[in-house]
Amino acid sequence: MVPLGFTSDSSDEPEKNNGDGSPDFAAMMAQMQQQIQEQFSKLGMSGPNFAASSEAIPKNIVRDTAKKFVTAKGSAPMGANDVSKVVDALLIAELWLNEATFFPQSSVAANSTLSRSDWVDATLAGWRTNVEPLAHGLSSAISKLLADSSLEDGQSSPEGAVAIPAGMISTLLSSFIGSLMATQLGQSIGGLAGTVTGIHDVALPLVDPVYPALVPENIDEWARDLDIPINEIRIFHALRESAGARLFAHNPWLVTYIRTAISDYARGIHIDIDAIQRQAQEIFDASANSQSDFNPTNPQSFPMALNQGIFTPEETPAQRDALVKLETVLALVDGWSECVVALATGDRLPNILALQETLRRRRATSAPTQQLFANLFGLQVSPRLAREASAFWSRVTAVRDLQSRDQIWSGILPTASDLLTPDAYLQSIEIPDDLSSL
Repeated sequence: MVPLGFTSDSSDEPEKNNGDGSPDFAAMMAQMQQQIQEQFSKLGMSGPNFAASSEAIPKNIVRDTAKKFVTAKGSAPMGANDVSKVVDALLIAELWLNEATFFPQSSVAANSTLSRSDWVDATLAGWRTNVEPLAHGLSSAISKLLADSSLEDGQSSPEGAVAIPAGMISTLLSSFIGSLMATQLGQSIGGLAGTVTGIHDVALPLVDPVYPALVPENIDEWARDLDIPINEIRIFHALRESAGARLFAHNPWLVTYIRTAISDYARGIHIDIDAIQRQAQEIFDASANSQSDFNPTNPQSFPMALNQGIFTPEETPAQRDALVKLETVLALVDGWSECVVALATGDRLPNILALQETLRRRRATSAPTQQLFANLFGLQVSPRLAREASAFWSRVTAVRDLQSRDQIWSGILPTASDLLTPDAYLQSIEIPDDLSSL
């Protein structure tokens, strides 16, 4: 590998050093940061933040980026009429859910009616909690890469270059990665704010304490072009939102379970320079052959190249297992909610089948969680797995009572293969009356 070093742009520029003649690394790093910022500016892109921070993913960057997206799309303020309609829908939903799930009603929030901007503020801490393991994993991978580089090089820097301590480079790059991830997360959250119908629409635990809340502006857009009364659509989304809130409120360990799956993935992150060079070459070759939209002279092409995986490490088997675990639990949450909503509704909503089918069809192409995790590490929650999870919970509901069904969440969760054989799974978790043979 090329030795880590820093060479001034101008050979006439005096070398930066301390009073004792030793190199002034701090000044050199500042100059390097300035040069990187200038390169980003030339490409028409905002430069990364290099300021030292105790936050793996800087909160202000996430929030500011998300709010820019929300402002661009628009965020209508919530009026008294909006609040009244949401409160009525949630009251009806809670009443119906009492007959469809063993989990009791979760906390009632003072503000259960959110604008798009409010939704960003309400869920920001939860997003950062869920995604922080990725930033830590990348930082660890960078530190390992630099340590390995120092050991492999073992030679003096080229003439005119001054070797900068690997620890200083690692700190710089960790801040750089944290800033980029914060920007990407903010973009994803800002995009989601324009489509989500509630806090739990993403099938993730995002607020503590847990409470249900709806985004009326997005529900109105969701209802557009549907020949179904808006009151019915609002109750449908209130049922889904309240069901998700009950599930997470009474199973707080799910927060740890999901975060552990992300941490397991992050722990396996390693940076393969050869793989990066190979991916980059493939993208440039495709652009030269007019097989790609990537254009090295177009600044807007660089974010696209990043999303195509130009800097994405290749997955290890352990990481693939972690993603399957995460994909399965997200499908289980979504499938459970669908099953519970259908049971709670009964024949009370004349268009429940059309509403469920509309939801499935839209989530098959643009599910909120898919959008986020696809951007972060290419996770795709397949529509097939979501359908299998829904069928799994329906079968369990048919052969067990509500308490037995819902207590599955406090035990060993079914795997992706278990979803295809719910009866066999139920037998595997049964405790025999006679334990003498054990």
